[in-house]
Amino acid sequence: MKSINDPLSPVCPSCGSRELNRLISSFAYHKSLATIHEESGDPDKPGADYYNDPRNIGRWTEKKFQDMGMEMPSQVQDMIQAARDGQMPESVKDLQPGLTEV
Repeated sequence: MKSINDPLSPVCPSCGSRELNRLISSFAYHKSLATIHEESGDPDKPGADYYNDPRNIGRWTEKKFQDMGMEMPSQVQDMIQAARDGQMPESVKDLQPGLTEV
């Protein structure tokens, strides 16, 4: 059905039954990653609510690797994605042997 006001005389396409229940579906609006980044601002100068959007986690790190023309290690990429998915990352010092805490 396209509208809640459409007349009710539907038939099930599978079994031909007229005993159907009307369901109203929701809809979603998805922003592109470029739009999200544009609205969030520059990772070097994050606004007050910059990190309220989990998609912004790791953007500064990703930007710095890109600025330096370096490929980000897969372990770092995995950690950023895990954080975006809601999993808190393990200690960063575990990524590089010999790295000491400051």
